Amino acid sequence: MRQPILLALGAGVGALLVRQYQGSRRSARLAAAALETLLNAIDANDAVTGAHVRRVAAYSMTLARAADLDEPTVRSVERVALFHDIGKIHEALFDIVHDGGEVTPEERRLIVTHPQRGADVLHPLSFFYPDLSEGVLSHHERWDGSGYPAGLVAEDIPIQARVVAIADTFDAITHSRRYRRAHRLDDAVRVLAEGSGTQFDPVLVATFLEPGVLARVRLIAQQSSPPRPPQDDDRRHREEAKAPDVKFRWRAGPTVSPP
Repeated sequence: MRQPILLALGAGVGALLVRQYQGSRRSARLAAAALETLLNAIDANDAVTGAHVRRVAAYSMTLARAADLDEPTVRSVERVALFHDIGKIHEALFDIVHDGGEVTPEERRLIVTHPQRGADVLHPLSFFYPDLSEGVLSHHERWDGSGYPAGLVAEDIPIQARVVAIADTFDAITHSRRYRRAHRLDDAVRVLAEGSGTQFDPVLVATFLEPGVLARVRLIAQQSSPPRPPQDDDRRHREEAKAPDVKFRWRAGPTVSPP
């Protein structure tokens, strides 16, 4: 008599575990869909930032692989890169970021809140992507501790944020914005080299500046089409596009094979 009872209990537990597994798979798919929707929302609200984060993600993945990070960490780096500036599409910051005028001290105080704003948006997904909100929060920390918002030092800064900080700076220098023209790749190399050990992780900078890695980064930059500059009717367009369709286009940009 005991054996049928045990078998029944075992079957019941097995069925429960299957249901939990299936539920977790559905939840994971919903979490991935939520990220896709957020990425589409970035594009719908701010095409310039959408193009920027995809380039940063492509550069970041190139650096992460060159640094021999394991594949789950590479994917975590990609997610942090794709969403590192999501806090900038907040209404309080959008006009400040895209206006061509000089930034006032008050506007500067608002701009430096974007990592926290972004982390707050992403925090509900932390169960599925535990490194995402922390990486976004930390992408303006500096190796010497003079960054924000927490003043983290060296390896206390998440590796995802250290990688993205280098890629983000490279893209900011080499691509035009509404308020300034792009600079040459040599200028970006100089800025990164000068910031090694102060602003940036020196080991990661050395890896990024290796000729083979720079060649792949240059190719990604050349293959990326420039985004449309912001127009006066962008705010009206954003109001019309508040509920973008979910489009599964997760990859961050052109895939460049190592030489």
